[in-house]
Amino acid sequence: MNLVFFDIECAVVRKTVAKICAFGYVVCDEKFNILKKEDILVNPRGEFRLTDRKGDKGLVLPYEYDEFKKQPTFPNVYPYIKELLENGENVVLGHSTMNDVKYLNLETKRFRLPSFNFKFSDSQLLYMTYVNDFSHQFGLEQIARELGVEFVPHRAADDAYATMRIVEAMCKAKNCSYRELIKLLNVYNGRIKNYCIYAPASGGMRSHNAKVREEKRERAKVRTEFFNYVSRKRIKRGEKYDGKVFTFSKSIENNLSMSETLVDKIYARGGRYSQHITKSNFYVYSDNDSSPRTQSAKKMENLKVLDISQLEAMLND
Repeated sequence: MNLVFFDIECAVVRKTVAKICAFGYVVCDEKFNILKKEDILVNPRGEFRLTDRKGDKGLVLPYEYDEFKKQPTFPNVYPYIKELLENGENVVLGHSTMNDVKYLNLETKRFRLPSFNFKFSDSQLLYMTYVNDFSHQFGLEQIARELGVEFVPHRAADDAYATMRIVEAMCKAKNCSYRELIKLLNVYNGRIKNYCIYAPASGGMRSHNAKVREEKRERAKVRTEFFNYVSRKRIKRGEKYDGKVFTFSKSIENNLSMSETLVDKIYARGGRYSQHITKSNFYVYSDNDSSPRTQSAKKMENLKVLDISQLEAMLND
């Protein structure tokens, strides 16, 4: 068994377009001895419009862009890439591999080529499972720093090399082979077949996702209970805050004992509650709340932002 680590760079990526300009890969044996490392450059047949993961312009690939015009197009390199990835003796991996597999899929559709058909794993998923942290995605550079792997970012073959070293580092830490690491972490391969892509997964990620879904259902249940409580309140006309509208941060809304008590005081002083910030005069947030909702509220000119102690002082005045 050989391990094939690959990475792809594109000249442009949009929802239905991914013009591949570099396919880099590293082939190694089960002991991570490198058998081959190569960058296959591809003429993307189009201009370069590069953005980072946030969609911002300015990303620069470590290549001479004029060199791409001299290279073969994707249909010319497709047979070699297909044979490499579909070889049953090879185990295929990447980092955030779903993206690269989608790029391959889009290019085969663009040039009307047969679909790829291979299984693949993902070093990002392996690492998330390894550290048991599924709260966010870990970039290749971040993991490389944490594991002491040095490489040149965005050079496809070097990204593939870094991916290999990351997996090797996890195997060394666990004192096991790649096959044993997969079993230890309970990781399942993804697959592409007939232009359909199925994501890799792990037992840890599935448990995490189930927990997140349950927490989301509980928050929705609490918010429904809170809004039902608000809908039953009656405004006292002529009081100090008659006509004034208040909105809470979600962290306060989700704390029923706190939110219902505050709503009682607001309505007793003539105010009312709305879940819509744009319809409010006052926005109230809890300590250490830096949520997007609160950050957005702080930027609104005609909205007075208060913390809970300020609201309590105002209502008790």
